[in-house]
Amino acid sequence: MAVLIHMPEIAANATSATLYEWLKQEGDSIAVGDAFVSIETEKALVDYQADVAGVLGRILSPAGQDVAVGAPIAVLLAHGETAADINALLASGAAQTPQTPQTAPAAPVAPPAQASPATSTDSRIFASPSARRVARELGVDLLGLCGSGPRGRIVKCDVEAAARAPAAPIAQPQPQPAATAHQAGYEEIPHSNMRRTIARRLTESKTTIPHFYLTAQCRMDRLNDLRAQVNATASRKISVNDFIVKAVAAALRATPQMNVSWTETALRRYTQADISVAVATDAGLITPVVRGADSKSLSSISHEIADLATRARNGKLSPDEYQGGSFTISNLGMFGVQSFVAIINPPQAAILAVGATLAQPIVEEGVLGVAQVLTVTLSVDHRAVDGAIAAQWLATFKNLIENPLTTLI
Repeated sequence: MAVLIHMPEIAANATSATLYEWLKQEGDSIAVGDAFVSIETEKALVDYQADVAGVLGRILSPAGQDVAVGAPIAVLLAHGETAADINALLASGAAQTPQTPQTAPAAPVAPPAQASPATSTDSRIFASPSARRVARELGVDLLGLCGSGPRGRIVKCDVEAAARAPAAPIAQPQPQPAATAHQAGYEEIPHSNMRRTIARRLTESKTTIPHFYLTAQCRMDRLNDLRAQVNATASRKISVNDFIVKAVAAALRATPQMNVSWTETALRRYTQADISVAVATDAGLITPVVRGADSKSLSSISHEIADLATRARNGKLSPDEYQGGSFTISNLGMFGVQSFVAIINPPQAAILAVGATLAQPIVEEGVLGVAQVLTVTLSVDHRAVDGAIAAQWLATFKNLIENPLTTLI
Protein backbone atom coordinates (compact mmCIF):
# COMPACT_ATOMS: atom_id res chain seq x y z
CA MET A 1 0.00 0.00 0.00
CA ALA A 2 1.03 3.63 -0.48
CA VAL A 3 3.09 5.03 2.38
CA LEU A 4 4.50 8.42 3.27
CA ILE A 5 8.22 9.09 3.54
CA HIS A 6 8.98 11.66 6.24
CA MET A 7 11.92 14.01 6.71
CA PRO A 8 14.28 12.10 9.03
CA GLU A 9 16.16 13.55 11.99
CA ILE A 10 19.56 13.31 10.28
CA ALA A 11 21.34 15.37 12.95
CA ALA A 12 20.60 15.08 16.66
CA ASN A 13 18.09 17.69 17.92
CA ALA A 14 17.65 19.18 14.43
CA THR A 15 14.19 20.68 13.83
CA SER A 16 14.52 20.92 10.04
CA ALA A 17 16.82 20.18 7.11
CA THR A 18 17.07 21.13 3.44
CA LEU A 19 16.12 18.77 0.62
CA TYR A 20 19.26 19.25 -1.44
CA GLU A 21 18.59 16.97 -4.42
CA TRP A 22 16.21 14.18 -5.39
CA LEU A 23 18.36 11.27 -6.60
CA LYS A 24 15.28 9.38 -7.84
CA GLN A 25 12.43 10.82 -9.87
CA GLU A 26 8.69 10.08 -9.83
CA GLY A 27 8.07 6.66 -11.36
CA ASP A 28 11.54 5.30 -10.48
CA SER A 29 11.79 1.99 -8.66
CA ILE A 30 13.54 2.05 -5.27
CA ALA A 31 15.15 -0.99 -3.66
CA VAL A 32 15.96 -1.36 0.02
CA GLY A 33 19.21 0.51 0.65
CA ASP A 34 18.90 2.76 -2.43
CA ALA A 35 19.81 6.41 -1.85
CA PHE A 36 16.86 8.39 -3.20
CA VAL A 37 17.27 11.90 -1.79
CA SER A 38 20.23 14.00 -0.63
CA ILE A 39 19.60 16.04 2.53
CA GLU A 40 21.69 19.03 3.61
CA THR A 41 22.20 19.33 7.33
CA GLU A 42 24.14 22.01 9.17
CA LYS A 43 27.38 20.07 8.67
CA ALA A 44 27.16 17.83 5.61
CA LEU A 45 25.19 16.37 2.73
CA VAL A 46 23.68 13.01 3.67
CA ASP A 47 22.13 10.54 1.22
CA TYR A 48 18.91 9.13 2.72
CA GLN A 49 18.54 5.42 2.00
CA ALA A 50 15.25 3.55 1.65
CA ASP A 51 14.34 0.97 4.27
CA VAL A 52 11.45 -0.42 2.18
CA ALA A 53 11.15 -1.13 -1.56
CA GLY A 54 8.64 0.39 -3.94
CA VAL A 55 8.10 3.07 -6.58
CA LEU A 56 8.56 6.80 -5.96
CA GLY A 57 4.98 7.83 -6.63
CA ARG A 58 5.01 11.53 -5.86
CA ILE A 59 7.52 14.10 -4.58
CA LEU A 60 5.78 16.35 -2.04
CA SER A 61 8.64 18.73 -1.27
CA PRO A 62 10.90 20.09 -4.03
CA ALA A 63 14.68 20.26 -3.93
CA GLY A 64 15.96 23.39 -2.22
CA GLN A 65 13.12 23.54 0.31
CA ASP A 66 13.69 23.61 4.07
CA VAL A 67 11.42 20.96 5.62
CA ALA A 68 10.58 20.30 9.26
CA VAL A 69 11.72 17.00 10.73
CA GLY A 70 8.81 14.53 10.54
CA ALA A 71 7.02 16.34 7.69
CA PRO A 72 6.14 14.18 4.65
CA ILE A 73 8.43 14.61 1.65
CA ALA A 74 7.24 11.88 -0.75
CA VAL A 75 4.82 9.03 -1.34
CA LEU A 76 6.16 5.51 -1.93
CA LEU A 77 3.93 3.11 -3.84
CA ALA A 78 3.88 -0.65 -3.95
CA HIS A 79 4.40 -2.06 -7.44
CA GLY A 80 1.10 -1.96 -9.31
CA GLU A 81 -0.40 0.95 -7.36
CA THR A 82 -1.48 4.10 -9.22
CA ALA A 83 -2.06 7.81 -8.75
CA ALA A 84 -5.47 6.97 -7.29
CA ASP A 85 -3.73 5.34 -4.32
CA ILE A 86 -1.64 8.50 -3.83
CA ASN A 87 -4.73 10.71 -3.88
CA ALA A 88 -6.53 8.41 -1.44
CA LEU A 89 -3.60 8.57 0.96
CA LEU A 90 -3.37 12.37 0.76
CA ALA A 91 -7.13 12.79 1.08
CA SER A 92 -7.11 10.73 4.26
CA GLY A 93 -5.35 13.60 6.00
CA ALA A 94 -2.29 11.54 6.89
CA ALA A 95 -0.01 13.96 5.03
CA GLN A 96 -1.37 17.21 6.42
CA THR A 97 1.27 19.21 8.28
CA PRO A 98 1.77 22.95 8.83
CA GLN A 99 4.67 22.90 6.37
CA THR A 100 3.06 20.89 3.59
CA PRO A 101 -0.76 20.98 3.47
CA GLN A 102 -1.91 18.10 1.25
CA THR A 103 -5.26 19.12 -0.19
CA ALA A 104 -4.01 18.70 -3.76
CA PRO A 105 -1.10 17.11 -5.58
CA ALA A 106 2.13 19.03 -5.26
CA ALA A 107 2.70 21.44 -8.14
CA PRO A 108 5.71 20.97 -10.41
CA VAL A 109 8.70 23.00 -9.40
CA ALA A 110 9.68 25.68 -11.90
CA PRO A 111 13.36 25.87 -12.80
CA PRO A 112 15.25 28.94 -11.62
CA ALA A 113 14.75 31.97 -13.84
CA GLN A 114 18.46 32.51 -14.12
CA ALA A 115 21.09 29.86 -13.56
CA SER A 116 24.70 30.80 -13.01
CA PRO A 117 27.66 28.75 -14.18
CA ALA A 118 28.62 26.55 -11.24
CA THR A 119 32.14 27.85 -10.78
CA SER A 120 33.72 30.09 -8.20
CA THR A 121 36.63 32.48 -8.31
CA ASP A 122 39.00 29.71 -7.27
CA SER A 123 37.82 27.49 -10.17
CA ARG A 124 36.15 24.89 -7.97
CA ILE A 125 33.03 23.37 -9.51
CA PHE A 126 29.87 23.30 -7.39
CA ALA A 127 28.22 20.00 -8.26
CA SER A 128 26.52 17.23 -6.32
CA PRO A 129 28.28 13.86 -5.93
CA SER A 130 25.73 12.18 -8.21
CA ALA A 131 26.24 14.88 -10.86
CA ARG A 132 29.99 14.32 -10.78
CA ARG A 133 29.51 10.57 -11.12
CA VAL A 134 27.15 10.88 -14.11
CA ALA A 135 29.45 13.47 -15.73
CA ARG A 136 32.32 10.99 -15.58
CA GLU A 137 30.15 8.24 -17.04
CA LEU A 138 28.78 10.40 -19.90
CA GLY A 139 31.97 12.35 -20.59
CA VAL A 140 30.36 15.74 -19.81
CA ASP A 141 32.63 18.67 -18.84
CA LEU A 142 31.15 20.35 -15.74
CA LEU A 143 33.16 23.53 -16.26
CA GLY A 144 30.81 26.34 -17.25
CA LEU A 145 27.68 24.16 -16.97
CA CYS A 146 24.69 26.01 -15.51
CA GLY A 147 23.20 24.41 -12.41
CA SER A 148 19.50 24.28 -11.55
CA GLY A 149 19.99 22.98 -8.00
CA PRO A 150 20.03 24.96 -4.76
CA ARG A 151 22.34 28.00 -4.95
CA GLY A 152 23.15 27.22 -8.59
CA ARG A 153 24.75 23.85 -7.87
CA ILE A 154 24.91 21.37 -10.75
CA VAL A 155 22.64 18.35 -10.19
CA LYS A 156 22.31 15.07 -12.07
CA CYS A 157 19.53 16.22 -14.41
CA ASP A 158 21.69 19.16 -15.56
CA VAL A 159 24.44 16.76 -16.62
CA GLU A 160 21.97 14.45 -18.38
CA ALA A 161 20.47 17.42 -20.23
CA ALA A 162 23.92 18.59 -21.30
CA ALA A 163 24.73 15.11 -22.61
CA ARG A 164 21.57 15.12 -24.76
CA ALA A 165 22.01 18.66 -26.09
CA PRO A 166 23.93 19.33 -29.34
CA ALA A 167 27.24 21.11 -29.01
CA ALA A 168 26.76 24.86 -28.88
CA PRO A 169 29.17 27.49 -30.14
CA ILE A 170 31.34 29.02 -27.47
CA ALA A 171 29.79 32.26 -26.32
CA GLN A 172 31.97 35.32 -26.57
CA PRO A 173 32.37 37.21 -23.31
CA GLN A 174 30.28 40.36 -23.15
CA PRO A 175 31.96 43.59 -22.11
CA GLN A 176 31.25 44.41 -18.49
CA PRO A 177 30.77 47.94 -17.21
CA ALA A 178 33.86 49.17 -15.42
CA ALA A 179 33.65 49.27 -11.63
CA THR A 180 33.62 52.73 -10.19
CA ALA A 181 35.59 53.91 -7.22
CA HIS A 182 32.33 53.97 -5.28
CA GLN A 183 30.98 50.55 -6.28
CA ALA A 184 33.22 47.61 -7.14
CA GLY A 185 31.72 44.66 -8.97
CA TYR A 186 30.67 41.59 -6.97
CA GLU A 187 28.32 38.64 -6.89
CA GLU A 188 26.38 37.34 -3.90
CA ILE A 189 26.54 33.64 -3.07
CA PRO A 190 23.77 32.64 -0.63
CA HIS A 191 24.96 30.99 2.56
CA SER A 192 24.46 27.25 2.90
CA ASN A 193 23.25 25.75 6.16
CA MET A 194 26.77 24.42 6.71
CA ARG A 195 28.42 27.82 6.18
CA ARG A 196 25.94 29.49 8.58
CA THR A 197 26.74 26.86 11.20
CA ILE A 198 30.50 27.33 10.76
CA ALA A 199 30.11 31.09 11.15
CA ARG A 200 27.91 30.77 14.22
CA ARG A 201 30.13 28.24 15.99
CA LEU A 202 33.39 30.08 15.30
CA THR A 203 31.92 33.39 16.44
CA GLU A 204 30.64 31.71 19.59
CA SER A 205 34.03 30.09 20.19
CA LYS A 206 36.11 33.22 19.70
CA THR A 207 33.81 35.45 21.77
CA THR A 208 32.96 33.13 24.67
CA ILE A 209 36.02 30.88 25.11
CA PRO A 210 39.14 32.43 26.72
CA HIS A 211 41.82 31.14 24.33
CA PHE A 212 45.50 30.97 25.15
CA TYR A 213 48.24 29.74 22.82
CA LEU A 214 51.44 27.71 23.10
CA THR A 215 53.90 27.13 20.23
CA ALA A 216 56.56 24.46 19.84
CA GLN A 217 59.02 23.41 17.16
CA CYS A 218 59.57 19.70 16.60
CA ARG A 219 62.60 18.07 14.97
CA MET A 220 61.25 15.84 12.18
CA ASP A 221 64.40 14.09 10.95
CA ARG A 222 63.82 10.83 12.86
CA LEU A 223 60.13 10.75 11.99
CA ASN A 224 60.86 11.34 8.30
CA ASP A 225 63.44 8.53 8.33
CA LEU A 226 61.07 6.13 10.09
CA ARG A 227 58.24 7.04 7.72
CA ALA A 228 60.46 6.33 4.71
CA GLN A 229 61.34 2.91 6.14
CA VAL A 230 57.70 2.05 6.85
CA ASN A 231 56.50 3.21 3.43
CA ALA A 232 59.21 1.21 1.65
CA THR A 233 57.36 -2.00 2.50
CA ALA A 234 53.88 -0.93 3.60
CA SER A 235 50.86 -1.61 1.38
CA ARG A 236 49.41 1.76 2.43
CA LYS A 237 51.61 4.84 2.59
CA ILE A 238 51.69 6.49 6.01
CA SER A 239 51.50 10.30 6.02
CA VAL A 240 53.04 12.76 8.45
CA ASN A 241 49.51 13.65 9.52
CA ASP A 242 48.89 10.01 10.49
CA PHE A 243 51.89 10.16 12.84
CA ILE A 244 50.58 13.46 14.26
CA VAL A 245 47.13 11.99 14.99
CA LYS A 246 48.73 9.01 16.73
CA ALA A 247 51.07 11.27 18.75
CA VAL A 248 48.22 13.59 19.78
CA ALA A 249 46.17 10.61 20.98
CA ALA A 250 49.13 9.13 22.89
CA ALA A 251 49.84 12.51 24.52
CA LEU A 252 46.19 12.77 25.61
CA ARG A 253 46.42 9.34 27.18
CA ALA A 254 49.60 10.41 29.01
CA THR A 255 48.04 13.74 30.10
CA PRO A 256 44.32 13.01 30.66
CA GLN A 257 43.82 16.49 32.17
CA MET A 258 43.97 17.77 28.55
CA ASN A 259 41.32 15.37 27.27
CA VAL A 260 38.44 17.42 28.67
CA SER A 261 35.70 19.90 27.86
CA TRP A 262 34.07 22.66 29.89
CA THR A 263 30.42 22.60 30.94
CA GLU A 264 28.69 25.06 33.24
CA THR A 265 28.22 22.40 35.92
CA ALA A 266 31.31 20.18 35.65
CA LEU A 267 34.56 19.47 33.85
CA ARG A 268 33.96 16.56 31.49
CA ARG A 269 36.97 14.23 31.22
CA TYR A 270 36.90 11.71 28.37
CA THR A 271 37.98 8.10 28.73
CA GLN A 272 39.40 7.75 25.21
CA ALA A 273 41.04 10.04 22.64
CA ASP A 274 38.51 10.80 19.90
CA ILE A 275 40.48 12.94 17.45
CA SER A 276 38.65 15.28 15.06
CA VAL A 277 40.62 15.82 11.85
CA ALA A 278 39.74 19.00 9.93
CA VAL A 279 38.92 18.32 6.25
CA ALA A 280 38.27 21.08 3.70
CA THR A 281 35.31 20.45 1.36
CA ASP A 282 33.56 22.55 -1.28
CA ALA A 283 30.81 23.27 1.25
CA GLY A 284 33.15 24.22 4.11
CA LEU A 285 35.23 22.70 6.86
CA ILE A 286 34.11 19.44 8.46
CA THR A 287 35.82 17.44 11.20
CA PRO A 288 35.33 13.66 10.93
CA VAL A 289 36.36 11.81 14.10
CA VAL A 290 38.88 9.00 14.57
CA ARG A 291 37.42 7.40 17.68
CA GLY A 292 39.67 5.71 20.23
CA ALA A 293 42.80 6.76 18.33
CA ASP A 294 44.91 6.12 21.44
CA SER A 295 44.20 2.38 21.16
CA LYS A 296 44.55 2.02 17.36
CA SER A 297 47.62 1.16 15.32
CA LEU A 298 49.23 3.70 13.02
CA SER A 299 48.15 1.76 9.92
CA SER A 300 44.56 1.55 11.20
CA ILE A 301 44.50 5.30 11.83
CA SER A 302 45.92 5.96 8.34
CA HIS A 303 43.26 3.82 6.66
CA GLU A 304 40.45 5.39 8.68
CA ILE A 305 41.54 8.98 8.01
CA ALA A 306 41.79 8.34 4.26
CA ASP A 307 38.30 6.81 4.20
CA LEU A 308 36.73 9.56 6.32
CA ALA A 309 38.36 12.35 4.29
CA THR A 310 37.18 10.88 0.97
CA ARG A 311 33.61 10.46 2.15
CA ALA A 312 33.65 13.92 3.79
CA ARG A 313 34.53 15.55 0.45
CA ASN A 314 31.78 13.53 -1.27
CA GLY A 315 29.19 14.39 1.40
CA LYS A 316 28.84 10.75 2.45
CA LEU A 317 29.50 10.97 6.20
CA SER A 318 26.81 9.99 8.66
CA PRO A 319 26.27 12.40 11.59
CA ASP A 320 27.88 10.06 14.12
CA GLU A 321 31.10 10.19 12.07
CA TYR A 322 31.59 13.95 12.44
CA GLN A 323 29.87 14.74 15.75
CA GLY A 324 31.66 14.53 19.07
CA GLY A 325 35.41 14.30 19.36
CA SER A 326 37.56 15.43 22.28
CA PHE A 327 40.43 17.21 20.46
CA THR A 328 40.90 18.65 16.94
CA ILE A 329 43.88 18.73 14.58
CA SER A 330 44.00 21.32 11.78
CA ASN A 331 46.88 20.76 9.35
CA LEU A 332 47.74 23.37 6.71
CA GLY A 333 51.30 22.17 6.19
CA MET A 334 50.50 20.75 2.75
CA PHE A 335 49.77 24.33 1.60
CA GLY A 336 53.21 25.54 2.67
CA VAL A 337 51.92 27.44 5.70
CA GLN A 338 54.75 27.62 8.24
CA SER A 339 52.55 28.30 11.29
CA PHE A 340 49.09 29.58 12.19
CA VAL A 341 46.67 29.85 15.10
CA ALA A 342 43.37 27.92 15.04
CA ILE A 343 40.04 28.63 16.75
CA ILE A 344 38.83 26.00 19.24
CA ASN A 345 36.04 23.72 18.03
CA PRO A 346 33.45 23.87 20.86
CA PRO A 347 32.72 22.11 23.15
CA GLN A 348 36.29 20.79 22.92
CA ALA A 349 39.00 22.44 25.00
CA ALA A 350 41.90 22.43 22.54
CA ILE A 351 42.95 22.39 18.89
CA LEU A 352 46.43 21.84 17.42
CA ALA A 353 47.39 23.92 14.37
CA VAL A 354 50.05 22.12 12.31
CA GLY A 355 52.29 23.92 9.82
CA ALA A 356 54.74 22.74 7.18
CA THR A 357 57.99 20.88 7.83
CA LEU A 358 60.80 23.18 6.70
CA ALA A 359 64.59 23.06 6.72
CA GLN A 360 65.86 25.43 9.41
CA PRO A 361 69.25 26.23 10.97
CA ILE A 362 69.78 24.74 14.44
CA VAL A 363 72.54 24.73 17.03
CA GLU A 364 73.27 21.33 18.59
CA GLU A 365 76.06 20.97 21.18
CA GLY A 366 77.49 24.25 19.97
CA VAL A 367 77.57 23.18 16.32
CA LEU A 368 75.49 24.95 13.66
CA GLY A 369 73.55 22.60 11.43
CA VAL A 370 70.33 22.19 9.43
CA ALA A 371 67.29 20.16 10.49
CA GLN A 372 63.72 19.52 9.33
CA VAL A 373 61.48 21.41 11.75
CA LEU A 374 57.70 21.35 12.23
CA THR A 375 55.95 24.27 13.96
CA VAL A 376 52.75 23.57 15.88
CA THR A 377 50.52 25.94 17.85
CA LEU A 378 48.17 24.71 20.58
CA SER A 379 45.00 26.74 21.27
CA VAL A 380 43.52 25.98 24.70
CA ASP A 381 40.33 26.84 26.62
CA HIS A 382 41.67 28.43 29.80
CA ARG A 383 38.43 27.63 31.67
CA ALA A 384 39.12 23.91 31.35
CA VAL A 385 42.93 23.68 31.22
CA ASP A 386 45.65 25.62 33.03
CA GLY A 387 48.83 26.72 31.29
CA ALA A 388 51.10 24.26 33.09
CA ILE A 389 48.95 21.27 32.03
CA ALA A 390 48.88 22.47 28.42
CA ALA A 391 52.66 22.95 28.47
CA GLN A 392 53.10 19.43 29.86
CA TRP A 393 50.91 17.99 27.11
CA LEU A 394 52.79 19.91 24.40
CA ALA A 395 56.15 18.71 25.76
CA THR A 396 54.87 15.11 25.64
CA PHE A 397 53.63 15.56 22.09
CA LYS A 398 56.96 17.06 21.01
CA ASN A 399 58.87 14.15 22.55
CA LEU A 400 56.64 11.61 20.76
CA ILE A 401 57.15 13.34 17.40
CA GLU A 402 60.91 13.58 17.86
CA ASN A 403 61.11 9.95 19.05
CA PRO A 404 58.48 8.40 16.77
CA LEU A 405 59.22 4.76 17.63
CA THR A 406 57.58 5.39 21.01
CA THR A 407 54.26 6.06 19.24
CA LEU A 408 54.34 2.58 17.75
CA ILE A 409 54.86 0.74 21.05
